[in-house]
Amino acid sequence: MSWLIPQQKRPLPGKRWISIILRSLHLTGIAGLAGAYLFSQPQSVWFPYLILGVGSGVLMVAKELYVDSIWLYQLRGQLVLFKLLLLTAGLYWFAQPQAWIYIVVILISGVISHAPGKVRYYSFIYGKTLTREVWEGRTGVKIRDCGDN
Repeated sequence: MSWLIPQQKRPLPGKRWISIILRSLHLTGIAGLAGAYLFSQPQSVWFPYLILGVGSGVLMVAKELYVDSIWLYQLRGQLVLFKLLLLTAGLYWFAQPQAWIYIVVILISGVISHAPGKVRYYSFIYGKTLTREVWEGRTGVKIRDCGDN
């Protein structure tokens, strides 16, 4: 599995700025899509936002998978997959857009992105908080939360 989860994180120059830019584009796409799609605007209005939201989302996932695919084992990665499942299911199960699906996806996004590290990095597969250090077998690892030094 070293091709999926390498011995060390893969370097990505400018990773922080790439993340910031992609997240900002993603939020713009999702906001535009929500307004236009959920309020019955024609496809010509919401389709560019769909492309921006999906495209930036795919690039964010690709970045995470490239740098360190351990993300797939963590709640933060698993919830991205769950959100995609919800949105896809909504397309097939309902003839009209369902605001509740969209709202649930946005709530999941907001909660997991601001949750403490012990929640974001939790792995249901392993039943514990899983970080790169834990994966490597190191003990006494402190899980950093946003704002920690």
